[in-house]
Amino acid sequence: MKVVFASTPDQEQKIQELIRKFYSNVFPLYFTDDDIREFEQQKILHTSTRHFEYFGTLKEAYQVIAGLQTLMAILESRQMNDKYEMIFVKNVQILQEFGLSFPFDYSHFCGERMPRNSLFSVYAKAANEMLV
Repeated sequence: MKVVFASTPDQEQKIQELIRKFYSNVFPLYFTDDDIREFEQQKILHTSTRHFEYFGTLKEAYQVIAGLQTLMAILESRQMNDKYEMIFVKNVQILQEFGLSFPFDYSHFCGERMPRNSLFSVYAKAANEMLV
């Protein structure tokens, strides 16, 4: 008999949170709003109930979380370094094994980043927020 621990709602929320951060923190660094809108339509990094069945165990949910966090760390770093390419590829494969669409190669992110000071994106997180 094998004991398997199911993923928790907190893990599912964490996965959703990381995907939102991809759209608000990472994609605006490299792509235009039109591109990002297209990614939403293509359901890139989109999750559904079916996906949570794929990574329904504790271990699998942690693999998805770690894969998203690793990709985010690489893509948010100041300079893309070729030594991270294999790590990037491995983590993209992990996401794809669990049915998450991430159709990008390392080369998609090796070009010039969009300058932060000219970055006005509906997807980017606001630099400051005013509570009303």
